Amino acid sequence: MSIVHITIALEKLIKLHQGLNERAAKKADIIKRSDMDALTALLNEEQKYVKAIEMIERERIAAVGKFLQEGNSEMTKATLTDIIELVDISEKQELERLRAVLMSEATALKEANTLNQQLIYQSLQFVNLSLDMFRPRPQEYNYEKPVQNKQRNAKSVFDSQA
Repeated sequence: MSIVHITIALEKLIKLHQGLNERAAKKADIIKRSDMDALTALLNEEQKYVKAIEMIERERIAAVGKFLQEGNSEMTKATLTDIIELVDISEKQELERLRAVLMSEATALKEANTLNQQLIYQSLQFVNLSLDMFRPRPQEYNYEKPVQNKQRNAKSVFDSQA
């Protein structure tokens, strides 16, 4: 039972996640500069990485399935932890190393995405504040009793006593 295809897939996933992490760092700078054209281009690049990750993930799942069939395992689907339990010590160390690297890349990507989300939210708050400053304030629509003039002329235009 060989895990070569699984390790190749994991190494590809690590490289793709590292590429996404680089783009996430660039995205933070682009958001700070408010460069919408660069942000659009970067989002298109990220979509390519996401599609590549999905493709490699399918390859990894197929490699795991093949590994399980070769080993006559009763499992049809297995996590990386399950695979680590089934392999030799040298392969186990390699898989654990790859899992640790992939997990750290995924965690770093999650943190970068959280930061970028906060930056975008703050940018939107600033835009809304700016718009509120330029818009005229609407008058209040609540009913108020009109102020009556307390000084009434004793004489009116129409003399009712005549």
